[in-house]
Amino acid sequence: MLSYDQYLKNFDKCVSSYIPPYNSWTPADEALYKPKDLYRIPIKDAEELQLKSLKFAFNYHYEKNKFYHDFCKEHKVEPNDIKNISDLSKIPLIPDGFYKDYPHGKDFATWLGNIYTGELPKIVIPHTMPNYDQVIDAFSKAGVIVTYSSGTGGRHTFIPRDIRTFHSSEYALAKCVVSMIYPFWEYDSGGYILMPNPRKNFIYAGKALEIYMDAVKNIQVAIDRHINTETIRITMGIGKGIRSKFIRFASKRVSKKMIKDIVSWLEHNKNSTEKISMIGAPFILYFVMKKIQDLGLTFDIGERGAVVTGGGWKIHEQIRMTSSSFRKIVKEVLGIPEKFCLDAYGMVEGNGWMVQCPEGHYLHVPYSYFKPLVLDDEFNQVAYGETGRFAFLDAIAMSYPGFITTGDKVKLLEHCPVCDRPGPVLDPEVERVKGAETRGCAEEMRSMMTRDIGR
Repeated sequence: MLSYDQYLKNFDKCVSSYIPPYNSWTPADEALYKPKDLYRIPIKDAEELQLKSLKFAFNYHYEKNKFYHDFCKEHKVEPNDIKNISDLSKIPLIPDGFYKDYPHGKDFATWLGNIYTGELPKIVIPHTMPNYDQVIDAFSKAGVIVTYSSGTGGRHTFIPRDIRTFHSSEYALAKCVVSMIYPFWEYDSGGYILMPNPRKNFIYAGKALEIYMDAVKNIQVAIDRHINTETIRITMGIGKGIRSKFIRFASKRVSKKMIKDIVSWLEHNKNSTEKISMIGAPFILYFVMKKIQDLGLTFDIGERGAVVTGGGWKIHEQIRMTSSSFRKIVKEVLGIPEKFCLDAYGMVEGNGWMVQCPEGHYLHVPYSYFKPLVLDDEFNQVAYGETGRFAFLDAIAMSYPGFITTGDKVKLLEHCPVCDRPGPVLDPEVERVKGAETRGCAEEMRSMMTRDIGR
């Protein structure tokens, strides 16, 4: 078995294009790229990295983002107020709903430009009245990746990332997963992305998996076509008319073919010695396993298989599965051990990826660059072990202010009750605050497809 150091060297070599040159590193880059394992940094060292990186990020946005500068002025907080680790809680937090409050047409492009930190590259939009997707394409051509997610109401959350920030986000996700699943990862293996093709789409949980296509040799994708914001709205039941009915009919056919293709891929790899992994929306794999059971098939993939899920646990309109019950089904149907079936928690507004540990399946926080906070109903910080609203300070979000409150309800513990990793963890069952709509990229896909494939 490879040593962890060699294992990670092999990984960094595969994804070297995602790592900026060492001589250009900021304190935020140092907090992400320097540690070998983002979950095993001694607390004192991690707090030093966290303070430096977040002070740097806060000062950067304060100086280079007018809307956030004015926001901080209103809250009477400036960079000189942040001197030690306890001062980080003074950094003004933006409600996640802010990133849903945008206009249409070219005004949408202006809105994106106003929340962008730093100098925006020249954006050329050839359309007089562009839709959201045309604006997103124009930004992408200029080097700004605008990804999105949404809740069940169909109102998207849009976040602009420059290439450096986006690569940092992708690297953080991959490094966190690879660290937790050691020694499983290797380049010469097969993989399946249980989301839309990252190279054809801007849905965040899918787009962030583009690095997976460089870290694993043989990759398949569940949805190998372009899906735009309008298609999502229609297939979620928001659109009306003949065109909407046609798109929903096409979606139904694609959904059933997708399940069949994944089952065939598993059968093809049934007796192989090559490692295989599946990463993406849990509901897709749930329906694959249901199909396998209906067909009377059996699999015993064992430790050459791994599953990493993310994006939401609502399987069908009236069915919400826990991650623990999902792991049991994966073991029963596919023969993949629970230690290689992990869930990842993240969101389109952030770049901190919390991945379950194999020992206890608690969600570990990458605490060198990402500070988790839990707030009460008055938005005051609560102690470890108490339940409240999740908020965070994200140092590697350099193209927009990553200091955000969310609508998620969590419990934060000072350290894992099961494994020996020293940093903070979230209880594995994350819920929504009462009154907050269901959200997430997997929720979008589930709403689009399970109304068909679940029948």
